[in-house]
Amino acid sequence: MLRVGSKAACVACRNLVSTNMGMRFRVPLQKLHPLSRAIHHRYSGNTNAQRPPHRTAARYFTSLSRLPMRPPKPAPGLGGRGHQQQRNFWVAQLAARLLKLRYILLGSAVGGGYTAKKTYDEWKEMLPDFSEYNWVIPDFVWELSEQIDLDKLAKALPESEEIAKLLPDLNKIGENFTFLKSLLSSETSADPPLKATDSPTSTTQDGSDKQYKKSSDRERIDQLQEELLRTQLKYQRMLERVEKENKELRKVVLQKDDKGIHQRKVKKSLIDLYSEVLDILSDYDANYNTQDHLPRVVVVGDQSAGKTSVLEMIAQARIFPRGSGEMMTRSPVKVTLSEGPHHVAMFKDSGREFDLTKEDDLAALRHEIELRMRKSVKEGQTVSCETISLSVKGPGIQRMVLVDLPGVINTVTAGMAADTKETIFSISKAYMQNPNAIILCIQDGSVDAERSIVTDLVSQMDPQGKRTIFVLTKVDLAEKNLASPNRIQQIVEGKLFPMKALGYFAVVTGKGSSGESIDSIKDYEEDFFQNSRLLRDGMLKAHQVTTKNLSLAVSDCFWKMVRESVEQQADVFKASRFNLETEWKNNYPRLRELDRNELFEKAKNEILDEVISLSQVTPQHWEAILQKKMWERVSTHVIENIYLPAAQTMDSGTFNTTVDIKLKQWTDKQLPHKALEVAWETLQEEFARFMAEYKGKDQDDIFDKLKEAVKDESIKRHKWNERAMDSLRVIQHNALEDRSITDKSQWDAAIQFMEETLQSRLKDTESVIRDMVGPGWRERWLSWMNRTPDQHIRNETKNELERLLKLHDEHTAYLANDEVTTVRKNLEGRGVEVDPVLIKDTWHQLYRRHFLQKALSHCNLCKRGFYYYQRHFVDSELECNDVVLFWRIQRMQVITANTLRQQLTNTEVRRLEKNVKEVLDDFGEDQEKKSHLITGRRVQLAEDLKKVREIQEKLESFIEALHKEK
Repeated sequence: MLRVGSKAACVACRNLVSTNMGMRFRVPLQKLHPLSRAIHHRYSGNTNAQRPPHRTAARYFTSLSRLPMRPPKPAPGLGGRGHQQQRNFWVAQLAARLLKLRYILLGSAVGGGYTAKKTYDEWKEMLPDFSEYNWVIPDFVWELSEQIDLDKLAKALPESEEIAKLLPDLNKIGENFTFLKSLLSSETSADPPLKATDSPTSTTQDGSDKQYKKSSDRERIDQLQEELLRTQLKYQRMLERVEKENKELRKVVLQKDDKGIHQRKVKKSLIDLYSEVLDILSDYDANYNTQDHLPRVVVVGDQSAGKTSVLEMIAQARIFPRGSGEMMTRSPVKVTLSEGPHHVAMFKDSGREFDLTKEDDLAALRHEIELRMRKSVKEGQTVSCETISLSVKGPGIQRMVLVDLPGVINTVTAGMAADTKETIFSISKAYMQNPNAIILCIQDGSVDAERSIVTDLVSQMDPQGKRTIFVLTKVDLAEKNLASPNRIQQIVEGKLFPMKALGYFAVVTGKGSSGESIDSIKDYEEDFFQNSRLLRDGMLKAHQVTTKNLSLAVSDCFWKMVRESVEQQADVFKASRFNLETEWKNNYPRLRELDRNELFEKAKNEILDEVISLSQVTPQHWEAILQKKMWERVSTHVIENIYLPAAQTMDSGTFNTTVDIKLKQWTDKQLPHKALEVAWETLQEEFARFMAEYKGKDQDDIFDKLKEAVKDESIKRHKWNERAMDSLRVIQHNALEDRSITDKSQWDAAIQFMEETLQSRLKDTESVIRDMVGPGWRERWLSWMNRTPDQHIRNETKNELERLLKLHDEHTAYLANDEVTTVRKNLEGRGVEVDPVLIKDTWHQLYRRHFLQKALSHCNLCKRGFYYYQRHFVDSELECNDVVLFWRIQRMQVITANTLRQQLTNTEVRRLEKNVKEVLDDFGEDQEKKSHLITGRRVQLAEDLKKVREIQEKLESFIEALHKEK
């Protein structure tokens, strides 16, 4: 019998109508009932016709089956043909009866087929949707599959008998499920009441039978659970073996593709494009501005909770430095995981690839990460917010971007900065407050849950748990140490911690040894969960254990978040770019958008041009400046320490001896140093002068701070050639040893030099005396100025000492004690109390003026004394030894200036240019230095424009690739 409303009934109805009650000819479609016509259209392939309701079709089919099977009345006038028609009718009736059996058989076959198809569809719906994993196998693999010889592939497959051995015993599984179903139904149903006629003996017998039956049922349930677990583990191993083979196959295919067997252009992977966007954002805004809401997986946890170990299991390599109990992660590490033919790692700013299959490369990678972390930490700090960017590729690695953060601590220990705890909290909050960041919360299962710090922090940042995945590590130690394993069940069910999460996972990341390999850790983890009572007793679900399931879940969550938010973030950056471009057009319409690096290169070229201009300075200019500055530096020493002590001896022989001794001492100890200081200062001043001249030629004032810093740093680094001092000392000593003036012009030049020097000193001395005695009578009357009491005393002392000089014109440079006493008594007689020290001090200045005046008058006499000097005539009035001294000093200055000029132009200018280049190179590599020296709204606006454009372009490329992958 056909079920009413089934598809088979509709098909039978259609066949019955089309045969017209068993007749061999088909009724025209236009003469059929509208319902039958609709059925015909539906099952004859006409997709435009609507499917009739099953109930209506069944009702119509039932009405047809009840039609009376009697012959029609003969028409009047047919005569003998009525009997023939009646006989034909019974023949048709018999045929119809026989055909009815055919319809029943046909309907049963159709109904059975429909039921089988429905069962197949239900089983098919129970299977997971593998369409999301089509990205695992690229398009070119499908192209390769078309070229594979299927016959050879079939021969390579195992025999059907071997496959049958791997399949489970379906009959046995069916029996087990039937038994479980009956058992559950018998337990839920109430026991029938005992009959009153039963005897006590039978009641006791029934109770013992039921107890025995329950105990046997429990044993059967335990056996079924163990068998089910073994079957699950068996298929898990089979799945892992198939995945391993698939991994090897993908590795081979990717290697062939890398070699270019398809001659295709190699493009960046989807995850690499996304990682580049995050790198640009990290450089653009290290503090994670609210604009940066792009997803990333943020790995947080207490210190030593196993964060790094979990990340290494996901990356399938021991890539991070480790230590026992000490802080190893000192800065955020962004790890971009992607699939590739080789298991390698590479830093963002380095071209070196670390082969993760070699232990030497792994050790080098861990060492490099540790060095970068310590380098990023500033002096006096323990952790840094500077991100280290690392990419890891390998076969079978899930694609995602993870950020490993420093572990949260509760106490600052010795050797840490005082603000370490607060700094770690601020870094963690900065990453977790991103509304699209996936928080991977790592909790140590071997310690008490009450000691956890990170769970409170995560619950603050994500109170609803919409983007948090909880991971319980060290479950093996937790199971061994905990007296109640139900506590682990409470944790993974989210009932113990005051936080919510999308999912809960339990993992084992090894036995705690730093020498364990990833494969050994995986084997240990699988063996543990296979034998663990946590999984056997149902406290943990199979999908909640192992780092492999964790990585799959995190990857799925990551890409789901990316697809939901990336286009919105692209629109945000598009609007930001429009606002920045509008501001630039309004404020700087005639300037190019040069960012800080481009401005630095422009300033670098200008500074180098200014340095090169030093080589264009003429020798005459160098020597004139050097002579002037040289005399300004040494004139005081020459007059005060050489000329005056020698000239005041009033003896020609003593004068020359004193001069030679003092010049020798001066040359050996001070003169070369003074000369090099003068040369170095001259070079600095000329360098600064050229830079100032360039600044006045419509140069951009945005470079002023940079140029000043380059100049100061270059001068600071410049060291004059030490060998130049020794050669200069010899040259100066030889110049001062020469006393022979060869012509009258040299004599006149020496007299002029001496006269100018003495007049300058006399002018300075008179100025000192004027300050000592106060204003004269003219200033007092015209300017209403008065003398102070001290000036009055000094003026009286000066007048008394001038009387003494008039009486003794050839007086020596020093007053005798009796002369001091006489002057003091004379002043006391006029009512002026004076100190002997004041008398000597006043005498020094008066005698100095008196001596310089006499020296100037003697200088005028020596203008005609060259003849006597050349003939070696001895005349007391024309012994011009002081003129010879000034000639020796003047000649030494000329020779020294010439020597220094040669050193400057031949050596030091080039060395300065080299120093400037080194300073510029160092500044160019130091982004913080450039940010400090090249500042202003114009610079920041150009920087923001460049970054926003780059981010927008990268995001658009990523979105385009993301849509293609869909």
